[in-house]
Amino acid sequence: MVRKLPRQLRPLKPLARRFQDYLDRRSLIRLMRQHGDRKFFSRLIRKTDNFGHQTWLGKPIWQNVFDLWTIQETLAEIRPALLIESGTNRGGSSYFFGDLFDLMGHGRVITIDIEKLHDLSHPRVTYLIGSSVDSAIVDRVTRAVAETSGPVMVILDSDHSEAHVRRELDLYHHFVTPGSFLLVQDGVIDVLPMLIGGRPGPLPAIESFLRVHPEFEVDTERCSRYLITHHPKGWLRRIRV
Repeated sequence: MVRKLPRQLRPLKPLARRFQDYLDRRSLIRLMRQHGDRKFFSRLIRKTDNFGHQTWLGKPIWQNVFDLWTIQETLAEIRPALLIESGTNRGGSSYFFGDLFDLMGHGRVITIDIEKLHDLSHPRVTYLIGSSVDSAIVDRVTRAVAETSGPVMVILDSDHSEAHVRRELDLYHHFVTPGSFLLVQDGVIDVLPMLIGGRPGPLPAIESFLRVHPEFEVDTERCSRYLITHHPKGWLRRIRV
């Protein structure tokens, strides 16, 4: 026998159904598309100033918080002995990674930028000044990787132009160990109309790279876990040597 809801709760039944629909991922995707998910994301970026006011322990960390959550879960899963980041900017993201490694008791960070825009320091973070594609910088990273025993992960977040990202992909994919990741950030540049001034950006670089590097594949689960991401097609897992 199916018990009916008490009379006083029956008006809530449609609301409960709507809430269940909201929890259903596919329904939520359809809902956003009906109202224009790109317009929604564009409005969100304007509202948050592209997440430019986020901080980690008071340090500026110019990242989408949904993407940061995926990154921290990935670091906990992969437990890289070395994380290479191009694009230090204000230093908050590398500081965040260093703190996560402190909590894990494992790992270190090399972060690279053409200029120093911060006064941060962290015992697990090495700050390199120079272009990520400069031979001297690549040589230093190569030596650090050679001295590393354990997984290596790479995050590309510097100049987002297609040519520069493709050059970084060519130079840095060698460092990624099988099972680990190369994260190419900010492919959203090639998606949202409001960011058209930065095109062509990372997405065509990713696509051309994948055509000649079958040892990498897009981890679609990480890319699409949240409806809001700055890194479409950005999570590249190395599946073989």
